[in-house]
Amino acid sequence: MTTPRDLLIVSMDVASSRPVERGDLSLVLAGAEVIDLLGAQALTLEDDRIVPGARGTLPDRLLDEAASVLVREDPYESVEDWLWRRGQGLSDAYRSALEADGQLTRQRHRWLPVRSGQAALADSPARRDAAQRWASGEPVLVSLAGALGIGEPQGEDSPEIADDSVVAVLAAVNDAVMELEAVRQRRSIEDAAFDNVWRGP
Repeated sequence: MTTPRDLLIVSMDVASSRPVERGDLSLVLAGAEVIDLLGAQALTLEDDRIVPGARGTLPDRLLDEAASVLVREDPYESVEDWLWRRGQGLSDAYRSALEADGQLTRQRHRWLPVRSGQAALADSPARRDAAQRWASGEPVLVSLAGALGIGEPQGEDSPEIADDSVVAVLAAVNDAVMELEAVRQRRSIEDAAFDNVWRGP
């Protein structure tokens, strides 16, 4: 399993301090992909730019797809730009992949011939591995989940991560999630003002 898949499983298995928004999850999954691609030496970071490495085939389909869509021309792409571009609908892609692999199931209702209802995680080795990684407090997974409001709030006791490139990706992820929340709040205020205009005094 990969960090993005582990993160998705944790987001479905562990209580969060706020509802996990699909947009937030998509951004964080895109960040998790960069971190795994760093680990696989499929890319490096130069300042905030993602510099692709030699193109090989990665065993995880979605991670391999991520590597295949890296910008391979100078000045390359910033981590921030990657998060917004790659993150488009990424949570749905990972959920579909889990379902295709039998990791995610839907309850069947007797009166409906097709699967319906809420998706639930199957009891699988992948789920147990993600739970073990979470229980061990693995710093990268804990930090990524923290950006979604999952787990204990991080402060001075946030997990130590030695790799500066990973730290830079995590910082970009947190900034992107905060930016998306600011956009939501601004839209909410604008919508409320619009409603008040139509409602009148």
